[in-house]
Amino acid sequence: MKTKIQKQEVLKEAQKLIDENRGMVFVDFTGTSVEDIRVLRKTLKELGATMRVIKKKLLRVALEKKNVDFNPEQFEAQVATIFYDKEFSEVASPVFKFYKQKEKKGFNILGAYNLADKLFIDEAMSKMIGQLPSREILLGQFVGMLAAPIKMFLYVLDQKSKQN
Repeated sequence: MKTKIQKQEVLKEAQKLIDENRGMVFVDFTGTSVEDIRVLRKTLKELGATMRVIKKKLLRVALEKKNVDFNPEQFEAQVATIFYDKEFSEVASPVFKFYKQKEKKGFNILGAYNLADKLFIDEAMSKMIGQLPSREILLGQFVGMLAAPIKMFLYVLDQKSKQN
């Protein structure tokens, strides 16, 4: 059990993470091995995100002190919090891939909270966003969709010019 001083340090760290980041993803890591968690943390670190296991009560107090109206104690499972400072979709994708690999071992995505918009994203929506391709792939698909009719039109014009 942590002493009052240790809890105050955890509380300060949580408040600092809340200030520095745009949002949080909540995951249930029950039954997930330490090695698997280490791999996930390494992946998240490359994206500029951090994963912390903070007691739900301490996290609730930290959120209250930062005027965030969200209670992480609503989750019944063991909760790890992933703090991110980029777009949610950039973090959701690797977390979802990890979830698909480890869901039978007990890992689950519980939801997310966007600190900038003060918006809770439920479990189903978090998983749907995690399934989306990256921004670059989506832009490439969009450009391809725009270019296809133009290519076909140019092909028709080319064939017409060859007929004449």
